[in-house]
Amino acid sequence: MENKAFKALVVREGEDKTFTRKIEEKHIEDLPPGDVTIHVLYSSLNYKDALSAAGNKGVSKNYPHTPGIDAGGIVVDSMVPEFEAGDRVIVTGYDLGMNTAGGLEEYIRVPAGWIVRLPANLTLKEAMIFGTAGFTAGLSVLKLTQTGLAPEDGEVLVTGATGGVGSMAMRIMAKIGYKVVAAAGLMSDEEFAEWEKRLKELGASRVIPAREVNDTSGRPMLHQKWPGAIDTVGGDVLSTVVKEISYCGAVTTCGNIGGAELHLNVFPFILRGVTLIGVDSVECPMEETRLYVWEKLATDWKLDNLEDMVTEVPLEKVEDRIRKLLDKESKGRTLVKISD
Repeated sequence: MENKAFKALVVREGEDKTFTRKIEEKHIEDLPPGDVTIHVLYSSLNYKDALSAAGNKGVSKNYPHTPGIDAGGIVVDSMVPEFEAGDRVIVTGYDLGMNTAGGLEEYIRVPAGWIVRLPANLTLKEAMIFGTAGFTAGLSVLKLTQTGLAPEDGEVLVTGATGGVGSMAMRIMAKIGYKVVAAAGLMSDEEFAEWEKRLKELGASRVIPAREVNDTSGRPMLHQKWPGAIDTVGGDVLSTVVKEISYCGAVTTCGNIGGAELHLNVFPFILRGVTLIGVDSVECPMEETRLYVWEKLATDWKLDNLEDMVTEVPLEKVEDRIRKLLDKESKGRTLVKISD
């Protein structure tokens, strides 16, 4: 295809180890090697994108770089028979936006093995409202329900319910018939009252403050409360939840904003038969799981009023949203319109 120019968010590293971000012009020939070239219409902004945009070498090692772990768009050039020009596709996870130029630019080029064909009942905009957060939520729901947990078993806990993954996991579980207790984050009483009302409107049967699932007593086990839980926080919250899971119950884990250390002993596992399930949305197998979860998000797990969950901004306005994420002032998800 022709070497056309396009706009992209580019992060550059200065000689003084500081990082700058601005919208720049790139060309098709600047794209990395890959099987399929995609015209990106929508992306979304995740905390990992903000870290990459800030120069976090644990996320992106080499600069200049374009972040964006989510991309939804239309194939414009393909070197493989699986995809052809005009196909509407989704790319999330793998190395996109990490060390491969990501979705915060008008064109990307990726391996065919990273690409999901857009499900029939989903638009590209809806797919990017879900994005990695929605996919991770769906994967968490899948892993938890595969343990045999049924709605009649009792209340299911979702931690970090004010965040992207937590709120979507809570809504999906409520949609498919579970009574969900939502644990809100650390906040003032006024903020909690607002979130309690909002989360109940979205499907939570009860809302509790995060401090109720943040035990620091050091006890090896706590009173059994939950037959199952989806944790998006990690740290002491996850430790507490594991100690509160009922006999032969299960908890999934997919985040570490509350800390990467897990202070536990073996008693919940060997005395109550608790199962702890890790959720990885980055390298999740395509055929066995990834396609299935996206199909469920487009059908049985599709959420009503998806657009109410996001603030939409053009690529040129993404800097303000990145700053809010880095300053932990961001509320709700950000959908980025890359091009028409």
